[in-house]
Amino acid sequence: MWQDLLAAVALVLVIEGMLPFVSPQRYRQTLEAVTKLEDRNLRTIGFVSMMAGVILLYLVR
Repeated sequence: MWQDLLAAVALVLVIEGMLPFVSPQRYRQTLEAVTKLEDRNLRTIGFVSMMAGVILLYLVR
C-alpha cells in the first residue's frame, strides 16, 4: 500500500517537473495565466482534474 502511494507521488513529481525542464518560458507563461483566473475557475479545474484521476485510477485498478 505505502509503496504504491510513494510510487504515485514520485510519478506526479516527474510529470510536474517535465514542463519547467523542457520549456521554462512556456511554464512561466502558464503560471502567469493561472494567476489571472478567478477562484471559481481554479476550483472547477481542480475538481475536474481530481475526478479524472479517480476515474482513471478506478479503470486501471
